[in-house]
Amino acid sequence: MSEHLKPIRHPQGDLFVCDITDVILKDDLASMEHPFYSLSKKPDREPKRYEYKGKWIEFRPSFKGMPTIYDKDLIIYAISQLIAGMREGRPISKRVQIDPYAFLVFTQRGVGGRDYDALVDSLDRIDGTRFRTNILFEGTRTDEWIGLIDGAKMQTDERTGKIKTLELRLSDMVISSVQEMKVLTLHKDYFRLSRPIERRIYEIARKAVGQNESWMFKMSTLHHKSGSKGSLREFRRQIKPIVEGDYLPDYMISYDDDADTVTFINRNTMPRDTDVIEHDAQSIINRVSSDALQQARSIASGWDIYFVLQRFGAWWVHIGKPVTHNPDALFLKFCRTWQEKKGRPS
Repeated sequence: MSEHLKPIRHPQGDLFVCDITDVILKDDLASMEHPFYSLSKKPDREPKRYEYKGKWIEFRPSFKGMPTIYDKDLIIYAISQLIAGMREGRPISKRVQIDPYAFLVFTQRGVGGRDYDALVDSLDRIDGTRFRTNILFEGTRTDEWIGLIDGAKMQTDERTGKIKTLELRLSDMVISSVQEMKVLTLHKDYFRLSRPIERRIYEIARKAVGQNESWMFKMSTLHHKSGSKGSLREFRRQIKPIVEGDYLPDYMISYDDDADTVTFINRNTMPRDTDVIEHDAQSIINRVSSDALQQARSIASGWDIYFVLQRFGAWWVHIGKPVTHNPDALFLKFCRTWQEKKGRPS
């Protein structure tokens, strides 16, 4: 599949990502499920509305257009850093400082002047675009206006014109996806997928299939979920080389011409250890109440409680998934033991 992927620009030894080097790619579930990002390489300034199963999202682009699926790399990079930091016991912060060079290397891009200019354009599109979505609960509809980031700050060397540091202020929506672990691991070759449609199709497959054996979509459904602005006929034409090339990470694709269906088949290349944290452990994590989380903050004083919650889920899986009718009590006991053994973080 190598002939269909971009070449690896930077050798593994050249990789450094801030001060956390063991970073696994993470993507938020919301933008994997719904087409938040444009698949066009040209400026897409047209407002649009996406609807699926009672949920809708309206997009209001910036003057430079909708953020593209390549612009999304910044958000993936930030989320991946935050998750890696959580696993080291670091508190979550809405302010994420990025070394632009490290970002370009990590995402398999060039490091020339044009690449830094493109990074500024990405910021303009991400910062300038707003989303409006509906939330339905007990017969009440709440309309919410949100963004991917709440702002950004960039420092540039006046003499060389090179960007030195970049700070993103992530939105509550992105931070919530990290805190609640509403994220999935991406294959390391995600950034090597060169066409927008390839990245979007991989995201949809990753979200739908997960660690199951396969998942089938009607071609029309896949077309709708992709956010493609082209016709269904054009969409079929774009999918054909992906099917025939068989180079999509993690999943093979089978197309049934008569039924007009697409089936994603798991290659079983996704590491199982991340699957444990993201799927099995989530079943007990989701049962811990907000009241228990509030109590846990005073018990595990100084710790990021969502980090401790993830460790609790991993421990629960590791010891064999004991049956419990009171996950709150079990979690609070875990917090007391955690605090006794580790004390307050420095």
